[in-house]
Order: sequence, then structure tokens, then C-alpha cells
Amino acid sequence: MARSWRVIRPGPIDTRPLRMVQEARPTPGDGEVLVRVLACGVCRTDLHVCEGDLDVHRPSVVPGHEVVGEVVDGGARFAVGDRIGIAWLRGTCGRCEYCRRGAENLCASSVYTGWDADGGYADYATVPETYAYPLPDGYSDVELAPLLCAGIIGYRALDRAELPDGGRLGIYGFGASAHLAAQVALARGAKVHVLTRSAAARELALSLGAVSASAAADMPPEPLDSAILFAPVGDLVPTALSALDRGGTLAVAGIHLSDIPRLNYQRHLFYERQVRSVAANTRDDGRDFLNFAQRHRLRVTTTPYPLEQADQALADLAADRVDGAAVLVP
Repeated sequence: MARSWRVIRPGPIDTRPLRMVQEARPTPGDGEVLVRVLACGVCRTDLHVCEGDLDVHRPSVVPGHEVVGEVVDGGARFAVGDRIGIAWLRGTCGRCEYCRRGAENLCASSVYTGWDADGGYADYATVPETYAYPLPDGYSDVELAPLLCAGIIGYRALDRAELPDGGRLGIYGFGASAHLAAQVALARGAKVHVLTRSAAARELALSLGAVSASAAADMPPEPLDSAILFAPVGDLVPTALSALDRGGTLAVAGIHLSDIPRLNYQRHLFYERQVRSVAANTRDDGRDFLNFAQRHRLRVTTTPYPLEQADQALADLAADRVDGAAVLVP
């Protein structure tokens, strides 16, 4: 028997939508491998799944898509004992126009770990081996877990934000994904300005090398070439657009965002400012980011929780009580 947390009835996290159950160990299907979960990051998307912000795709799903696991039933690509990563993107059709042009993240038939299929809030998990990742050396299991979504999505958000070499980047919200994206930008020579409501997060940003750190509603000390909105707060969209220089780009990194207030064309969009969303990632994004993490040692700030406290970890995430990334350890 194995332990799993399942979303029994989506709703506010204080209504306890999750329940831990004892059940048979999952069996891998064709082309899948089975892993023993070593660590699983707690992502804000998990909170959206649990609270019902995202439509139910699989009733009573096991959340979690930042999974570091040890292979216990291998396949063609991985051997028993290998340490591999399971991320958000779990499957695409491979045939549609988006897949054929290298934009598999837009595939209408795409499926996702912890939403369409059971994820890593458990002792064991399965993954199609063509969607699993070899992992960089030099990191602990707990450090690796946030790289598998927070890191990959932040990396893609940087691409979508079109940050020029040595450019000025504004980051709104500074949790798991943002603190990794900031390090990628800094390694590329960017000047990073962090705007977030958390005083602890502002201190972390400065310790990582940010030029400035202030409250989310403040204006940065200089116009921005690019900005990334990690906080799921639509009210910050006009704030970030107002901070952009001419020709600047705002990338919205979350899968869910509260409503955006009315924009003023002259103040927020004129002079070729633009807003772009970020929809999941491709496997190439994942491979590129993990290769970057192999070449550049990232400082991964984590708050570990035992698997038994998954509901508490999500409650702490919702209340901004987590330092860096929360990670479950079975």
C-alpha cells in the first residue's frame, strides 16, 4: 500500500479539499515508468487545482507536478535506480499544427501531471518516459523539485518577456518561480528590480543580486525594458505596464489570474508596449533550463514539509508564509 493526497472536493484550502488515502501502488502503463517519490514541489497551480480555480479534469486527482523520483520500474530510456524529474507537461498529440511547429505547449490535446493524471503528492508516481527529464548533478532532491515547474516556467517567461541583453527587468511577486528566473536574468547581465508585498521576499531578492526591491504597487527606480508578473493578481497588470519603457513587454506567467482592471491606452499600451501570456512549456524549454542549471549553480530557497503536511504547505503558500518554494518529502 502507498499514501496519496487526493482532491476530494475542490474549494478554499481552509475547507480541507484534500484527503490522504492508502491505496495500491500505481502500475505504469505502456511507455511509462514508475518512480518512488523523493521530493515534490508545492506549486501555486496545485493550489488552483485544489481550490477549484481550474476546472476539474480528473476527479479526485493527486496534485503535484514538480516530482523528483527514483525509478523502480524502468523502461527503454531509464534504468531502475535513475533519478528523474516529472514536470507539468505530460503528453501532447505530436500531430497538430502546434506540435509540428515546435509549440507543443499550445496543443489542444495536451495533458498535465497533477491535473489530468495523478501527480506527486504521494509515495509513488508514474510518467510517460518521453516526458520525463534527466536531472542536473550537484543538487539535492529538495532543491531539484522546484526547478521542474517554477524554474522551467520562469525560464520560458523570460523568453516571452523579450528581455534584451543587459536589460532592465521588473519582477512582480517573488516566490518559487520568480527567485529562480531572477537568477537566470542576473546571469545574463540584466538589472533586476523586484516588486512584491512580502518583506522577506524583498530581502531574498536583494541577497540574490537584485538592484532594488520594493512594494508591489511602487514604481521601480527606472523604466523597465521587460517585466514578468508572477503574482496571480490582475490589478498589477496596469501597474507593471505603467513601469515599462517604450517598446517594453510584460509577460504574465501564471495559469490563473484575477480580473484585469480597465486599461488606459495612452498610459499603458501606447509606444508599442505589449502584454503576453505564458502557456505551460515545451520539453525543449525544460531541457534548456535544466542544462542551464547544470552550468550555473542556482541558489534554490526551499521550505521542506513532510508528505503528511501537504494541506498545511498549501495553506502556507496561500497565505504567503513560505520562504522560497515549499517541497513535500515522503
